[in-house]
Amino acid sequence: MNERLSQARAWLRQDPDAETRDELAGIITRAASGDPAAAADLDDRFGSRLAFGTAGLRGELGAGSNRMNRVLVTQAAAGFAGYLLQRDSGSGPRPTVVIGYDGRRNSRRFALDSAEIFAGAGLRAVLLPRLLPTPVLAFAVRHLQADAGVMVTASHNPPNDNGYKVYLGGADEGSQIVAPADAEIAAHIQRVADAGDVGLLPRSDAYEVAGEDVVEAYIAATAAVAPAPFGVQEMRWVYTAMHGVGWETFSRVVKAAGYPAPRMVDAQRDPDPTFRTVSFPNPEEPGAMDLAFARAREADAEFIIANDPDADRLAVAIPDASAEGGWRRLTGNEVGLLLGWRAARAAQGQEGASLACSLVSSPGLGAVAERYGLDFHETLTGFKWISRAPGMVFGFEEALGYLVNPGTVRDKDGISAAVALLGLAAEARVRESSIAGLLDELGSEIGHFASGQVSVRVDDLSLIAGTMSSLRAQPPASFGSRAVASAEDLAAGDAGVPAGDVLRYRLDDGSRVIVRPSGTEPKLKVYIDARGDSPAAAASAVAELESAVRDLLSERR
Repeated sequence: MNERLSQARAWLRQDPDAETRDELAGIITRAASGDPAAAADLDDRFGSRLAFGTAGLRGELGAGSNRMNRVLVTQAAAGFAGYLLQRDSGSGPRPTVVIGYDGRRNSRRFALDSAEIFAGAGLRAVLLPRLLPTPVLAFAVRHLQADAGVMVTASHNPPNDNGYKVYLGGADEGSQIVAPADAEIAAHIQRVADAGDVGLLPRSDAYEVAGEDVVEAYIAATAAVAPAPFGVQEMRWVYTAMHGVGWETFSRVVKAAGYPAPRMVDAQRDPDPTFRTVSFPNPEEPGAMDLAFARAREADAEFIIANDPDADRLAVAIPDASAEGGWRRLTGNEVGLLLGWRAARAAQGQEGASLACSLVSSPGLGAVAERYGLDFHETLTGFKWISRAPGMVFGFEEALGYLVNPGTVRDKDGISAAVALLGLAAEARVRESSIAGLLDELGSEIGHFASGQVSVRVDDLSLIAGTMSSLRAQPPASFGSRAVASAEDLAAGDAGVPAGDVLRYRLDDGSRVIVRPSGTEPKLKVYIDARGDSPAAAASAVAELESAVRDLLSERR
């Protein structure tokens, strides 16, 4: 206990934030007096530190090394600065870093701390002019020919979380970091943390604030993804920003591209760090789009578009009489196949052009690529991998992430994806069809694909490791009545796919089952894909496989 108290007091002395200082001082006082709950709280806050990895940092706000706060962010910024200075040492110009931030609690403060630390370290630091979507930051790294970028966001995490995403310019073309850069940056951060008081780090207010021209360039490039065809002035659609930062930028893109303004979910339009109308600000979560469904019924809308809070993801919903409330959110795979189909038609005949998706996303994208004579790449999960696929003209992952404009944004972008979707909907409308009609057309071309998921949440992470070990030691011969044709363990990597803790089973009827631990939650996740002669046949196969997977996991735990 004495060690934890010493750690906490040392942290308290260097914390520049009055709120977290007061929070921590109270916990220290209670722990020192023998309060077991306070002692456990200190152990949770200081027993480890938030790990910096390929996704940067992300965690709950609060005092301590295992929380997001100004001390941790300052250490991260100083460590990242050290990495950039070491990597770019030489006679060239000093490295440039662009910093963006969203509307979450402390996002602007963390961005300002970063800009001051970067400038104090001798870097050229450029702060975006106001809170903006993550894709604008990813765009700015390339547009300004910067060496790196930092986005302060926790995307669609719970309200009391925040995070720190890192991008690299130059040869990385504005993509998120991958190994070994993550470990190298983490080592620099640890050296800063080990040195002690962040108050002794040099700071400077000699950072720049980017002009509106950066945002305007993003808007122009994104509007050009799919200019509105003639005859869509009466198109009725609904939009929600999910209390995030998407609307201000997206509204300007919609206007520039020539589409009619949407009917808004007004209660979710403006940034609100409390996310007061949703229990979880993720359009995938049950209930998150209920207000959008209600607005769509009221407006007799043709479809709904939703962004997550930092607008790097896109959700789409369509009328469906068989669904509760008359509306159905499309799966990420359905949207991904539609956008991939659009990209494939545009790229047909283009030398070296490819489609790419994560290995847990629908294999239907491979069928689209084959149909249009394009290359196809499967990668590990995450756009840090998808964005690096050779010749990629479109990439996606089933968790609502789409990359439709790789020439300008080398990351998932919910705004450019929304414009591409508007273009598809408008073209279908001119032909007196709809998004549902486009799904039918695509199914007629490549077959009907359906997907499902089984997730097992645990309190003890060792249960996940144990289940993966069991599946490796005794691979299943079948899932229900469907025999396993081949089993692959990607722990050592295979051709074209980096190593990952992933098991992939191909079944004799063409279905596929993939098992992997979640990278962000205490869950074991199983992804199921099937192909059928009709939507009903594919969906039935997925339902049967979901039941078989649950039975298997119950046996193996």
